[in-house]
Amino acid sequence: MILFWVICALLIVIALAFILPPLLQRSEKAESVSDEERKQANIAVYRDQLSELEADLRNGIVAEEQYAQDRDEIERRLLEDTATTRSTKTVAPFNARTTAYLLGFGLPLIAIIFYLKVGEPNLIANPAPVGAPPSAESAAPPERSQEQIEANVAKLAQRLQSNPNDPQGWTMLARSYSSMEKYSDAASAYAKATELNPKDADLLAEYAFATAMSEGRSLEGKPTEIINRALKVDPENPKVLQLAGSAAFEAKDYKKAVDYWQRVLKKVPPGSEVAEAINSRINEAKTLAASK
Repeated sequence: MILFWVICALLIVIALAFILPPLLQRSEKAESVSDEERKQANIAVYRDQLSELEADLRNGIVAEEQYAQDRDEIERRLLEDTATTRSTKTVAPFNARTTAYLLGFGLPLIAIIFYLKVGEPNLIANPAPVGAPPSAESAAPPERSQEQIEANVAKLAQRLQSNPNDPQGWTMLARSYSSMEKYSDAASAYAKATELNPKDADLLAEYAFATAMSEGRSLEGKPTEIINRALKVDPENPKVLQLAGSAAFEAKDYKKAVDYWQRVLKKVPPGSEVAEAINSRINEAKTLAASK
């Protein structure tokens, strides 16, 4: 807020520095020219009067005594007018300068008072951040109810019945069922998706997981078959290797489990939570292997 007023003051001073000097110089020059012209005009008038008075004396129209009185009167008026012109010339610049300064400083002051009365100075002190996201009340979309989610998933399933050759649609449907913990439906959808896209190792890993969850949370049997398919597609896929290690651990093949998990460990950031969890499982598998 203080910075704003400092900037305003500097801008006003800069503006006045450009505006006031030319105005004052122009005013003084104009007044000087005006006074000089008025002075010359008065002198010319009095010179004409003196010439006429001298002509009247030569022609005998006025006497010597009257001539002297009239000449003194003309000279007196000339001196008075000249003195008045000098006085005006001295005072006028002061008045012009005062008026210029009053306007120069008065108008910004009036503008500031008007802004404080009508404007929004609080917005300067507390500006909205540039690029700030809108408030949650205005920007956040309304949460969908469970009924709405299920209705959308049902519409997607119905659409895929009329258009079954849509691998992305089947993948979306399978993942939706998984998030709803409908693993049997998810496994069926993953089966369709992997038929249409058999070279996606991640998709095969998700298929194996959904199948295991639908079959009593066990990786034996069909889930292991799917994992082996995924390993042929991508032998170094971390998600597939992790599931393969879990399947080997479940089958009590601890050395194989350690091998799979160590390969996963090379692909994750050292010291991360994932690395710690994998190390924990590796240590558990090594302990069980040593106890055999």
